[in-house]
Amino acid sequence: MKPKSETLFHFTKSSDVLEVILEDGFWPRFCLEDVSWLGFTEYDYVSYPMVCFCDIPLSRISEHVDFYGSFGLGMSKDWAEKNGLNPVFYVSRSSATSKTLRKLNNPIIKLSDEDDVKKAQNTIRYICFYKPTKGEMVVDNQPVGKNFYQESEWRYVPTDIKITHLTRVNHENVIKLQKANEATKKSSLLKFTPNDIKYIFVKQDSDIPRIVNFIQSKMDKYPASDIKILLSRIVSLESLSADI
Repeated sequence: MKPKSETLFHFTKSSDVLEVILEDGFWPRFCLEDVSWLGFTEYDYVSYPMVCFCDIPLSRISEHVDFYGSFGLGMSKDWAEKNGLNPVFYVSRSSATSKTLRKLNNPIIKLSDEDDVKKAQNTIRYICFYKPTKGEMVVDNQPVGKNFYQESEWRYVPTDIKITHLTRVNHENVIKLQKANEATKKSSLLKFTPNDIKYIFVKQDSDIPRIVNFIQSKMDKYPASDIKILLSRIVSLESLSADI
């Protein structure tokens, strides 16, 4: 069994969201990240705009979808690399790497001048590709313990945005969060073509007719040959789980 796949997987909890992704592309939204490992007393979470994928074999998909949802896409790694996705760097809390990152990040967090913050964006972008091997993520406003290292995450973080991150206080402000997310929707949708898609996952066999109808009716901007390719990519996790 291969430890990695030639495909990157992105899962969501509803067929509605899957259909939006198929029609519009991946929308980088601000997500709270556990930064307590960086040693700050005033910040336990910081929010970055991103789209996340996992690089795991199909044999491990079930444990991933149990947490993230049973609808999703499998995208080719060639597409990922061409569009600037990058694997996340995992660090243990007590490592020398963690200590170095704390030194890099500490002065940035304290910046208040807008020009200084802009100058620090490259460093902020660099740090948002780091995660602790273990930590917490917020689910339904509650912290949930997670072994991040096992997810083998790849991440897309847009570069053409004014807001590079939000504090937890600003993330939990509905108006500020909505404004930040709308900005990434306007400028930073992550696009793809039918040929970039290797799998279209639905939860059950009974979900297949709906996604078939959606592809045929809403994605008819593509040639008939591309539509046939998309239809051939549909996989039911219900059926897949019986074979792996």
